[in-house]
Amino acid sequence: MKKTLYLMRHGQTLFNLRRKIQGSCDSPLTELGREQAKVAGEFLKYIKFDNYYSSTSERSCDTLEIVTDYKVTYTRLKGLKEMDFGIFEGESEDLNPKTPGGYATFFKAYGGETQEEVKERLKNTCIEIMEKEDNQTVLVVSHAGACYHFLRNWHDDEFVTTELKKGFPNCCIFKYEYENKVFNLVEVIRF
Repeated sequence: MKKTLYLMRHGQTLFNLRRKIQGSCDSPLTELGREQAKVAGEFLKYIKFDNYYSSTSERSCDTLEIVTDYKVTYTRLKGLKEMDFGIFEGESEDLNPKTPGGYATFFKAYGGETQEEVKERLKNTCIEIMEKEDNQTVLVVSHAGACYHFLRNWHDDEFVTTELKKGFPNCCIFKYEYENKVFNLVEVIRF
């Protein structure tokens, strides 16, 4: 029986606005970020969710709370967090690697994670969520990089690159069908 996962990126944050590297570290939602969450909430309010999950980051929790008008309980999971960028956390995005594939393992040497570690962590966490018997339709709030790496588990590089070129704006929503421990992207809702 197919289940549905709505995987959502958090709203705009102060670090997004200031172009700061933001993975394990956190920054608050901006006014625009809160408005983005309200718009996403309007889109999602007619969907009956069985359960709600969020990254443990404040920016994701705040987004989920705004989306649901503070009316639901939810579970915070570390497995849904953004990639850890080690000592580069909070630094300028200008310090990000410029070469193709530069992100793959670069941050590991500086106390962070590899892309493959994030990819596996997200896959395992989302499978665990969807394997729960009462989870037929679920909303998960996470992060842009986490959403990107999760997508890489299920679709080839050409498909992922095409989606990435369309952008993963704040509060975009990835709708997946889930069956037999496999996710298939149905659509990406961009606001």
